Amino acid sequence: MAAATKNGMRQLNDNSLEDISDPKRRKTDTDGSKHIAVLILARGGSKGIPLKNIKKLLGVPLIVWVIRAALDSGVFHSVWVSTDHDEIERVARAWGAQVHRRSPEVSKDSSTSLETIQEFSRLHPDVDVICNIQATSPCLHPHHLKAAVEYITKEGCDSVFSVVRRHHFRWQEVENEACQCTEPLNLNPARRLRRQDWKGELCENGSFYFATKQLVEQGLLQGGKMKYFEMDPEYSVDIDVDIDWPVAEQRVLRFGYFGKDKPEVVKLLLCNLSGCLTDGRIYISANGEQMVSVNTRDQAGIDMLKKKKVKVILIEKYPIEKALAKRLSKRMSCLILQNVDKLEKVQELMKKEGLKWKEVAYLGNDEPDVECLKLAGLSAVPTDAPMAALNHAKYICHNAAGHGALREFAEHILLLKSQMEEDRKGCHRTPLDEKNKYEGPVTRSRSSKTNSSSDENVQGGEMNLTSSRNLHHIVGHHPSAMAFPCTVTT
Repeated sequence: MAAATKNGMRQLNDNSLEDISDPKRRKTDTDGSKHIAVLILARGGSKGIPLKNIKKLLGVPLIVWVIRAALDSGVFHSVWVSTDHDEIERVARAWGAQVHRRSPEVSKDSSTSLETIQEFSRLHPDVDVICNIQATSPCLHPHHLKAAVEYITKEGCDSVFSVVRRHHFRWQEVENEACQCTEPLNLNPARRLRRQDWKGELCENGSFYFATKQLVEQGLLQGGKMKYFEMDPEYSVDIDVDIDWPVAEQRVLRFGYFGKDKPEVVKLLLCNLSGCLTDGRIYISANGEQMVSVNTRDQAGIDMLKKKKVKVILIEKYPIEKALAKRLSKRMSCLILQNVDKLEKVQELMKKEGLKWKEVAYLGNDEPDVECLKLAGLSAVPTDAPMAALNHAKYICHNAAGHGALREFAEHILLLKSQMEEDRKGCHRTPLDEKNKYEGPVTRSRSSKTNSSSDENVQGGEMNLTSSRNLHHIVGHHPSAMAFPCTVTT
């Protein structure tokens, strides 16, 4: 588990150190008289969606969207996650937040947010102002927090909270069965206003609440000199139930905060051969011939990218047989680079292609990929990647290596690509409209087919490629391969 050290570094599972004291993420506000801390409440016992706070939203744990926004705003002295769950603590620390382990007394189903915030305030007497950010607000941006914190530091407010403007006509609820009559609460039925003629009403959207320590100790999150901070409706996303998830993903694609360096339209994808395109295993026949298994879904992902003018190159640190590499390169229709220093080779390719890091996507799976994962505009790892790689990827695939991870990342790249191209053109078509143009989702049904022109066995969407023209015996068996009646050789 990651743990902060005295010199501002964090210890990762692989015993490597990463600097989390980046000066770009330190507090930049000139008013040093108040310690302003972010507190994100993330209890492990969510009843609606189990462990909702770390469920993947577009490949990133939900809570990370607000951690990233808070850190990158540069206006807070500290960013904390209050939790009672080990896995939530691990995720929070891995993404740069500090962790407050809440007590069992404030971890009950009946515990209120205020009680949890009060406990944090008591145990951190140096904190003067607490900004409670809701973990389920993935469209929160640093600029929202920067503007809101100025109400505290420059205008002397005691509390600031986020609101959104709604245009909903409200009616009195009928609770007496004897009288079924209702009354309007905010409209005159005889003079119903058009939306453009009515300013609407300001409603809390729950994204954040600033409050001084004094207010919290009095049992208040709002009081004293108060101000609201109005957020546009497109940024007011609050995930309460599971059905909201696909809606939130589409909203986040357009309005989410992806980090300080928003990715440009990707022009090059670099993908690990072993552990990304394949599951990392090499099958060896009795006479020493090598074989790997690849998924037709991943091949379709490569084809999708190439149709959208995204170049795909496969890289491999540990070389496989040249004959097998040649056959695999031909099947995938892309270049394979073997036995290379990954970072050095990627930089060489970027220079040759005239590309910047923000135009490069990288799919890696282990410690040698860390630097490329950190630098690439878009980066991803399969769901079964080691912790050393998981901690640095911008997107974590739901699928495992060799089982559709590449296809999934390709769809993610193309969704973002279409969105950013539309934004530049001023279009308003949704990412889902673009997705429907593609060849289908990862979950489409598999088909079995044979190709007698090469040594390939297609089994339930998986192809076993050999380095030889004849295959007699194979040591090992692919667990996810479907039964197939024959072995095709030529």
